[in-house]
Amino acid sequence: MANAYTNRKLSARYPLDLDAWKKLSSHYRDVMRDKHLRGLFSRDNKRFERFNVASGDLLLDYSRTHVNATTRKLLTQLAKQAGVPAAIEAMFAGDRINKTEDRSVLHVALRAKIADTVALETPGVSEVWEVLTRIESFVDDVHGGKIKGSTGKRFTDIVNIGIGGSDLGPVMACRALRSYWLDGVRFHSVSNVDGTQLVDLAQELDAETTLFVICSKTFTTLETMTNANAARAWVTERLDELAVQYHFVAASTNQEAMDDFGIRSDFRFGFWDWVGGRYSLWSAVGLSLALVVGMDAFKAMLAGGRRMDLHFRQAAMEENMPVMLALLGIWYNNFFAAQSQAILPYDNRLDRFPAYLQQLQMESSGKSVRMDGKPARCDTGMIIWGEAGNNAQHSFMQLMHQGTRFVPIDFLLSDSSDLAAANCRAQAEALMSGTGDEDIEPYRVHDGNRPSNIIHYAELTPDVLGQLIALYEHRVFVEGVVWGIDSFDQWGVELGKKLAARQG
Repeated sequence: MANAYTNRKLSARYPLDLDAWKKLSSHYRDVMRDKHLRGLFSRDNKRFERFNVASGDLLLDYSRTHVNATTRKLLTQLAKQAGVPAAIEAMFAGDRINKTEDRSVLHVALRAKIADTVALETPGVSEVWEVLTRIESFVDDVHGGKIKGSTGKRFTDIVNIGIGGSDLGPVMACRALRSYWLDGVRFHSVSNVDGTQLVDLAQELDAETTLFVICSKTFTTLETMTNANAARAWVTERLDELAVQYHFVAASTNQEAMDDFGIRSDFRFGFWDWVGGRYSLWSAVGLSLALVVGMDAFKAMLAGGRRMDLHFRQAAMEENMPVMLALLGIWYNNFFAAQSQAILPYDNRLDRFPAYLQQLQMESSGKSVRMDGKPARCDTGMIIWGEAGNNAQHSFMQLMHQGTRFVPIDFLLSDSSDLAAANCRAQAEALMSGTGDEDIEPYRVHDGNRPSNIIHYAELTPDVLGQLIALYEHRVFVEGVVWGIDSFDQWGVELGKKLAARQG
């Protein structure tokens, strides 16, 4: 049954007419606009203890942001007045919160346990564990040598063919979990329609030991099928037509198209219309990841996502990590007029995480129309960008320290390297404090007052990766709820696809 969020009616000026929004505007103008972060710290030696939130293996330190106790109180009031608690309940209940496509949004069901009772009556949810069991059986058979190439050789190279979330997710996760790759197995990816990736990759692959994973819900995506057909031609040229049945597996729902391609029935893994592409890593789209790191690691990543889901469902607003991360984003986007945010992982294995978040956040929040079809009354998504943190220090951090642009930062920090941790904390400190009132040349002055969060964890395990991904997924959702937009459609990318098809 639809709850209050599903049936809510937005006022003409929403969210600008919410009481908490108006108070935040006054609070920004009268109090926080002229506050320097250095001063906030000098007046409160327990600021770190007051402004952090923990969940599972993650700690969000937001002490270096323009927030005091009043700010936090007003931000959490904004979440409540915007209906965030009801929205969370609606998503986990399977309500059709993707309004423009009339769909549920249930990537959370892909990592849930049956006992969590996540939308169990929604069509397809009861099949999740069956598909996961089939994936596990397939992966184990590949690793055990029961499933081999057409000439009887074991698979050594896994090539993911996809685009968008069907590429960004597996690539990001495989790079992040590089230390978990199984012996004798390598991961590759092909996504760009220009064909150069496959041409270059073919120079180092042996067709007899290569397994291609095609990820396309419709099995019609132009880029994916162009590359899939090129890979098919490469395999048949080096082996034979029969080899297609041994060297290609698919995550798709288009049975007829898979028949035409030559995908055998037991090499097909489906998913559901309530799984958006940018949320699909948890589904059969994650098959290439499972083949590279093994099912234990893959299931550990699912477990990490579930841990964040439980926290998101149960924690109070002010102690809820995804909610607080979203509210801080809204604070800087809508009140400080920040136009972009940088994601800087001081963990090189997360070097593709900023690109992953670009799609997750910008495809979800890049909307100028509300769920009711009326124009958005406030700025929505910021531009997301970033790079591995230590590399960033030697490229664009000059702009962050002394440039005219105001760019909030999320630092991601592990305990794996003392030197990386020292660099990360030094950057956060320099951005916050600057050079103070020292009598130095103007070009040496760092004004400071540049905000950042630090998301800290001990080690990048599959479980921790799952927590990180789910954290940002839920952040996106909360922001969309407050802005009144549909975070789960992506109509803006469809026009280009249609025009490209006409050009082709």
